Amino acid sequence: MNGSIEDREEALEAVEELGTNLEFAAEALRSDREVVLAAVRQDGRALEFAAEALRSDREIVLAAVSQDGRALEFAAEVLRSDRKIVLAAVSQDGRALEFGAEALRSDREVVLAAVSQDGRALKFGAEALRSDREVVLAAVSRNGWALKFGASNIFKRPRLPRATCP
Repeated sequence: MNGSIEDREEALEAVEELGTNLEFAAEALRSDREVVLAAVRQDGRALEFAAEALRSDREIVLAAVSQDGRALEFAAEVLRSDRKIVLAAVSQDGRALEFGAEALRSDREVVLAAVSQDGRALKFGAEALRSDREVVLAAVSRNGWALKFGASNIFKRPRLPRATCP
């Protein structure tokens, strides 16, 4: 597709076929709620091309992250702190945790949801949760390689003092 799509009906048709065609829509159409909603429902990552104001629209962002969790990257900062939005994102793609607010990367329920979807999401959890045995086990049960993101001493047995013989 070359050039800019100026016609609203043509834009709707284009984004319903491929959401990221929003990139080629005229600026006014990137601000059109119906066009953007159609785009993100087809491909959540189309949120990248939406007007800034619509990246703050809770319904549009929720539709985007429900289709592709990693669309959270393009959401307004305030919505990256929204627990419901981030939970929807990490439930769709655990690695979306990378784009959640710091406070939510420390939220045990959010991190458990993320690692239960994709164990590699452990990489983006707060340090304290990477030392949480249950969280690490949930991650490793989804992807054995996730163990490399857990605290190094999490599964080590404590050393018992040696008995000395009299």
